[in-house]
Amino acid sequence: VMEQQTVSIAKAGITTSLNARAAVLAAANPAFGRYNRRKTPAQNINLPAALLSRFDLLFLLLDEADSDRDFRLAQHVTYVHRTGKNPPLDFEPLDMKVLRAYIAKARAGPDPVVPDDGMLGEYIVGKYLVMREEEKDAGKDASGYTTARTLLSILRLAQALARLRLESVVVHEDVDEAIRLMAASKASINRDDEDVNDTMAFRDPISSIYALIRSIAAEKIDESESEEDTNEIQKKRVRLNTQTIAVSRIEQRILASNFTREQMEECLNEYDQLNVWKYDRFAQKVRFIA
Repeated sequence: VMEQQTVSIAKAGITTSLNARAAVLAAANPAFGRYNRRKTPAQNINLPAALLSRFDLLFLLLDEADSDRDFRLAQHVTYVHRTGKNPPLDFEPLDMKVLRAYIAKARAGPDPVVPDDGMLGEYIVGKYLVMREEEKDAGKDASGYTTARTLLSILRLAQALARLRLESVVVHEDVDEAIRLMAASKASINRDDEDVNDTMAFRDPISSIYALIRSIAAEKIDESESEEDTNEIQKKRVRLNTQTIAVSRIEQRILASNFTREQMEECLNEYDQLNVWKYDRFAQKVRFIA
């Protein structure tokens, strides 16, 4: 739907294809309910790359502890809960009628186009080639993947910016702002990637231990089942999420893989806090819950 901008319908004997040209604003929670800094944003979101590439902009928003911001948020929530209305503002908000009228006027105009003189078109192509070259030079450290969809994203954003100005022609400033927005989008994601890369040498073993424990749980299921068909795959995934494993079995495999007991304990405690499993220190067992 997002790529072809059409949706097919087969209802009540009617088979047709309708236009579905609309902006999509979506929000995704982390896969385990809490953002894991040891994983990349794509792994945390747990959505196919083909789907993520359909979005022009992706921003990472983390709920990080900040005393000033947390204080203001707590004040706002308690005020609304106590009085049943919003607190007084120190500015005059824009009237909703004016905002609706402005949006209606912007949408009523013709779709902005790139001028036919060719200069702006060459400028956009040049910017796209620079982005591709920078990604090539970055190699493995490159963030994201610049494709023809990226070029289309630049055009869509530039046209949207021109529409905001109630203009029918895209100008250089619109293209520059579109590229800046895309750079800001990548920067919001790369900021967390840098934190992961800076400590990868010390923290990567924890992720490796986690993957090893998951494989041990899967092996335990395979030991109790000799055959399964494709219809059983989803059931097996559910059973994996309710497995209980003895720590002694985990420890044997962890130590054999050249990890230490301290690293194993750190992994068990961390993913217990993330609610991936419950680590029973007295019974010395681990029970998956996610």
